[in-house]
Amino acid sequence: MDKVVDLYLSDPATKQRWINFLEKLDLHNFSEREVAVIDHTLGLIDEDGNLVGTGSVAGNVLKYIAVCNKDSEPGQRFNKIVTALSQYLFTQQIFHMFVFTKVKYADSFKHLGFSELARTDEAAFLENGSPDVHDYLASLPKITNQAEKKVAGIVMNANPFTFGHRYLVQKASQENDLVYVFVVATDMSLFNSKERFELVKKGCAEFKNVYVVSGDSYMVSAATFPAYFLKSADTLIENQTTIDARVFKNVIAPVLSIKHRYVGTEPFSHATSIYNDSLKRELEPGINLHLIPRLQKGDTTVTATKVRQLIKIDDLAAIEDLVPASTAEFIKANKEELQKRIQEGMKIDGN
Repeated sequence: MDKVVDLYLSDPATKQRWINFLEKLDLHNFSEREVAVIDHTLGLIDEDGNLVGTGSVAGNVLKYIAVCNKDSEPGQRFNKIVTALSQYLFTQQIFHMFVFTKVKYADSFKHLGFSELARTDEAAFLENGSPDVHDYLASLPKITNQAEKKVAGIVMNANPFTFGHRYLVQKASQENDLVYVFVVATDMSLFNSKERFELVKKGCAEFKNVYVVSGDSYMVSAATFPAYFLKSADTLIENQTTIDARVFKNVIAPVLSIKHRYVGTEPFSHATSIYNDSLKRELEPGINLHLIPRLQKGDTTVTATKVRQLIKIDDLAAIEDLVPASTAEFIKANKEELQKRIQEGMKIDGN
């Protein structure tokens, strides 16, 4: 009978054995982006001491699940490794989990109680446990007769919140009865999730018809979406953005009566440009996509990337032209910590 064991990838020999097993099953991406976020890995060892299955967890996301079905009942090893990962998460007081997987494996997860949130031709996004998406949606603030109102949504990372973000919110606030600003909830940015949420909340306080809420795990982040079963960077972006758009359109928007989505144009980021194209293709005509030109301050396009670069070179005076007072005050008060994060390797390019 197969035995579940802990695999410690910090041991080079164990990690290489793990990689060799996964490569035989056509999983090939072991980049830092994928492996560094892993919190724990389990393996299945058969009676002869062979590795015949494995699975990992990163936060509450299951990753790198693979089994060799030779000399085993179909589904038996898959069920055993997923169940073991679930039990491990329970010991960590995590009772809600997600998985991104090849579409052909979606039904196998459904048999173990997972619910599908969205899929593309190649990838599926599923969840299991509680609180689930229904609990998340029920927790969000609403107004009277919301279904009869003009409601919009904005999704932002806000790393950090700038005048550009504020301009986008202001535009949506003026044109709608109610606006939800969903703040992406991952800690892979210079400003962590809690910091970004508070800065967005303070920066939007003047707009009385705007609700700032956490995107929880339903605004799909590049930090959680895996690349290891997809063939190229563009395929990764395409699948991630399509799943993100479909979750928003089919799961989030109907409950909140959202019929409008606001995004900033993106002249500098290839990934965000693909994201905006995916949103337009996926959301319309049911949800109108409003592409708002980026805010200019003189010859400068206001971006969070520019703000992070100025933090790195310690030019706080220039930052004040790009961000609201609440963001500028936070940066000034936490300059040393932010610069320390950059020095320790936190990436500041991109969005």
